[in-house]
Amino acid sequence: MTEKLHEYQGCLGRLHAFRDNWSQKFAPYKERYAECGGGVAGLRGLLTHRPQTTHDFSHIYRQKTRGELVRISAAVMGIEFAYSAETAFVSPTLLKIGVAHRHMTLVWGLSPLVGFFLTPILGSLSDRCDLPLGRRRPFIVALSLGVFLGLLLVPNGESIGYWFGDTHGIVYNATLAEMDKNYTPSQESIIGSHPWGVLFTVLGTVLLDFDADACQSPARAYLLDVTQPEDHARGLSTFTIMAGLGGCMGYAMGGINWDATAIGVMLGGHVRAVFTLITFIFIGCVAATVTSFTEIPLYLLAEQEASHVDPDKEQRRRSTLTHQPSVMTYGATEEQTTQFQGNDEYGDEYSQHKNEPSGAPEGSNPENYNFQDIEPPIATQASLRHYLLSIVHMPGSMRILCATNLFCWSAHVCYSLYFTDFVGEAVFGGDPQAAEGSAKRNLYEDGVRFGCWGMAMYSLSCACYSLVIDKLVQRFKAKRVYVCGQLVYCTGMSLLALTRAKFGVIIFSWTAGVMYSTLFTMPYLLVAHYHAENTFSEAEHMMKSEEAASMAPLQQGPAAAPKQLRGLGTDVAIVSSMVFLAQLILSACMGAIVSWAGTTTAVVCVASVLSFCGALCATQVLYLDL
Repeated sequence: MTEKLHEYQGCLGRLHAFRDNWSQKFAPYKERYAECGGGVAGLRGLLTHRPQTTHDFSHIYRQKTRGELVRISAAVMGIEFAYSAETAFVSPTLLKIGVAHRHMTLVWGLSPLVGFFLTPILGSLSDRCDLPLGRRRPFIVALSLGVFLGLLLVPNGESIGYWFGDTHGIVYNATLAEMDKNYTPSQESIIGSHPWGVLFTVLGTVLLDFDADACQSPARAYLLDVTQPEDHARGLSTFTIMAGLGGCMGYAMGGINWDATAIGVMLGGHVRAVFTLITFIFIGCVAATVTSFTEIPLYLLAEQEASHVDPDKEQRRRSTLTHQPSVMTYGATEEQTTQFQGNDEYGDEYSQHKNEPSGAPEGSNPENYNFQDIEPPIATQASLRHYLLSIVHMPGSMRILCATNLFCWSAHVCYSLYFTDFVGEAVFGGDPQAAEGSAKRNLYEDGVRFGCWGMAMYSLSCACYSLVIDKLVQRFKAKRVYVCGQLVYCTGMSLLALTRAKFGVIIFSWTAGVMYSTLFTMPYLLVAHYHAENTFSEAEHMMKSEEAASMAPLQQGPAAAPKQLRGLGTDVAIVSSMVFLAQLILSACMGAIVSWAGTTTAVVCVASVLSFCGALCATQVLYLDL
């Protein structure tokens, strides 16, 4: 019937219908904006407005298809597009406008200096966010705005600097150099003066780097929130596949010589063409994710809790939960308390049917299964102080996992941030600060473009390996997959340092993809597993296993459950923040290491050593039979 109506209406009729649907959907928000007086007050009113919802939240309690997981993970694909442009071109851009090597590496330390302290706090805030949009999506949108600004500033920082009074450099004249052997323009005249250009480029780098890394935490937490525990491994592998594909296509775009195309000429050169195209792709990817699945707002849970409190029923519920070995939560666990936040159990009615594939009560139609029909359990409202304390007072298992992830990210950051510079200098023999148009400068730019193809191979490898990593975990267990993934990367970087050849750039970059897929999947799979099992130590795990085998009630005591409230978003952010610490440490010392070694080959050597340390640390991680 609808198809016949569309056929009768034609394209214009469909556009009118689409417009009317969106007008009807946003009518309440327009009214709210007008009621609050418009302007800043109106925007504040929209943010705090809590409309009466009739959403069907049954999608949270069913398994997701691969296509749905792809859409949920689309944001990370856009993030990796942006990240590929950043890692490929920021270092060469800074070097070209006169920033020295030792200072260039310090620039990479500004973002992690902020991110290491701020990202876990953002994770805690997302655990407590009660906006109508949900808990994770507001942070995804806000951080995406920072990425967008960074994508605008990095390629245009030098041009903006000229508006503020920077001076142009003198282009190297190869013909004059052949005629006059004494033609040696000063370094200042070649590079010019770019204080404002450096400022805006660095500002764009900090915005792009911090927000791209920080945005991955709420994106992962969003994936874990709207999927069932049995979908976590498949969902995280899909998340990593999308990241790998985004990085692969992003680096491939950097490897194309856009200066020789009409698009490159129209957009103002190679770097601007890459960043402009990636900006549009990034916006589309983020829009696909934030419009995929509706989150259950926390204020709605509180309202439902207040309207369904029954002392007798609550007593029965607590008595029942006492005999359960673990209680699934939506982002937090607490001793003898079910903190509902939405992943698996949503009250007594739902917990009786939680093993059904649809997630709906027996005999009901999932399409008619509505959030309003479910009575939630009593929820313990955690303060921000509790979440912040959980960052400082971590279980030993989380500390080991963070240390392992720190070594992993340190090894990978060596590759991702400095690889194109390594290829341009150590493999091609170029010089980034040589005069523009000179042979050394051309060799360096050729090396940077060739390095982009190597990094495209690493991203493609990441996507391919992510297709099978969940199956490898099932067959060989998580410990072997975690350790071996880092040893593969260690071997590849060692061979790349020894060969320093073009074929090595392409071939051994595939091992970096194995590492990236490993650190993108394994730590978060383990964190989700800890929360699903409500267990953060081997003692708890053994106790629960023994009681499950003997069918004995769960004993009350210090090992029965975690003593402190732990948010899933907080723990994901803590593990993710290791990328900032790794980047901060390396940015502080990598310039000195390269200067001491006299070659950028030191970059891949350090990556190999750090990866080996990560493999050793991974042998001590708590796996809980995963």
